[in-house]
Amino acid sequence: MRWFAATVVALALVAVLPGAAPAKRVQEGTLHATQTYNVYLPHGYERGDQRYPVLYLLHGRGDTMQAWTQVKSDLDALIAKGTVPAVIAVMPDAPWSERGNYYVDSQHVDGFAVETALTRDLVAHVDATYRTAAHRQARLIGGYSMGGFGAIRYALAHPDLFAHALVLSPAVYTPQPPADSSARGFGAFGNGDVLFDEAVYARLNYPALLSQVDDDLPVRLFIAVGDDEWAGPEPQHDLDFEAAKLYNAVRRVPGIAAQFRVLDGGHDWSVWRAGFAEGLSHLGRTLSITPPMGLPGALYGSPTANRAGGVAAHPDGSVTLALGGQDAVVKRVGGWTVTFGADGVADRLYGVVALPDGGVVTGGYSGRDMLLARVSATGEVLWRKTFGDPAQPDRIYGLTAVPGGDGVYVTGYTGSEKQVVLARVAGSGEIVWQTTFGEATSEDKGFAVAATASEVYVVGTFGIAAYAPDGARRWAAPGGMLAGVAIDGSGRAVATGADLTTIAYDASGKEVWRAALGRGTGADVVALPDGGVAVAGFSDAVWTVPAGAHDVVVIRLDRRGRQTSVLQFGTGRADGADAFSEENLYAAYSSIGRLLVTGLSGDGDVFFGEVGLP
Repeated sequence: MRWFAATVVALALVAVLPGAAPAKRVQEGTLHATQTYNVYLPHGYERGDQRYPVLYLLHGRGDTMQAWTQVKSDLDALIAKGTVPAVIAVMPDAPWSERGNYYVDSQHVDGFAVETALTRDLVAHVDATYRTAAHRQARLIGGYSMGGFGAIRYALAHPDLFAHALVLSPAVYTPQPPADSSARGFGAFGNGDVLFDEAVYARLNYPALLSQVDDDLPVRLFIAVGDDEWAGPEPQHDLDFEAAKLYNAVRRVPGIAAQFRVLDGGHDWSVWRAGFAEGLSHLGRTLSITPPMGLPGALYGSPTANRAGGVAAHPDGSVTLALGGQDAVVKRVGGWTVTFGADGVADRLYGVVALPDGGVVTGGYSGRDMLLARVSATGEVLWRKTFGDPAQPDRIYGLTAVPGGDGVYVTGYTGSEKQVVLARVAGSGEIVWQTTFGEATSEDKGFAVAATASEVYVVGTFGIAAYAPDGARRWAAPGGMLAGVAIDGSGRAVATGADLTTIAYDASGKEVWRAALGRGTGADVVALPDGGVAVAGFSDAVWTVPAGAHDVVVIRLDRRGRQTSVLQFGTGRADGADAFSEENLYAAYSSIGRLLVTGLSGDGDVFFGEVGLP
């Protein structure tokens, strides 16, 4: 391995847009190997002071940094249309190992530490020289052919630097390159005097990196290849086949979100220009000078508490959480924790409501039975009761306090045919009344319930239905699958569910407004003091700056259903939903004017925190 310091001579390639400055030289920096690169500066760079995301574009074997200059007009157009934010693009030259270095730190006697030079020294140099947003969410690594190998390697091996990778016709042969591959001939994967070492190649290729992917540093990939790639003697090494193998490997890894395209063309710029434009259009939406918002507050997790079970806000500002998976857990944040459950069965909670005495009632299921429990303000379990036919599955999926009393309304389902159950339960735990409804040929479930002094609204797979406080049915309306409901400042029932569609109904069942918010699932809805509501859900769409594959979104709507603000936050794991993309997310509004949110993060952690609504 040869290491030495030298200076960079960098020639600026400025975007050809009206008023653009002419090409110029930029300041020098000290690196591990002599490096030359072209740089694309967006229109207005010379006159402004804003910071920009950065694209690092790696050329293929035998090419030079000039190869990428032919996409300049494409980049101009994408920025001008607003498809991609204004960016800086850096196109390094890679002359080492006779331009067959594969962008790795070579162990060959005549090799260079190319990977170190580019990922550490060049990135640091660029951040020090230009007005970049110096964080991973603002960096994209791209490359074609040999550069595609470098792009996927850098994204997986250096997720602290790059959150996005544009991988075009990647020369990522598995498990070993074919006999005629350039990977074998120039010392990139050599060892001492040996030009190619299979162990070195295996260590540096992408399969060895997949187990190291950090869920907290998620990576978004766009992989494209031509349908007319050269057909070699070994079909398994044709690059269209290798690209498909790469995609099918990475898409199964938590922390990686991947897209794959097969384009018309071969191993040439007809594919790479088209792939550059389409890939950057996809990845550019998540390039941001602002880092993504992480989860608010703390994480809770234990072998017996691996699902969120609700959040209750008390008038004095205290908060109670419910959790559960194997045992039921009720926790006063900053205070006591109580755990209860039946031996040998799972106890899962699906909601918790505050009572006037400072205590709570929580509900869910224990084994095959409905479960309700009342816990005092000091953490004492006052009663724990189960309901239902032991021979049939029964569940409570939602509950709310009876206005003006200390009892609760609950909903869920009962029986193997899954009919909706709605019940009023007294503060002592006795059932006051119970009703069921649903089609015998379908599975009907109640997911949430909300109440005024004169109306009880239940939502679920059937839409929404209204009942009197004595259990008499008043009306029902279809609305798709609805998962959450609340009473807004005007006394209307506002429900949310599939596709984040949110609907307001008046007391007669008339639809007042409907907001089709976008891709995702609404899990809960909370009334706000200004008469509007906050919808909490999960989504894989781009709302602000995505943190992972599925993030929590909180959307504020005014009293007419118009979107006024949105928050998107999370980790590289799936947040707000379980492995089956079923919502596990709850929200409440606190007495101090903050939204309380709790939900599942990944496979077993439960988060809880406060978020401000702009």
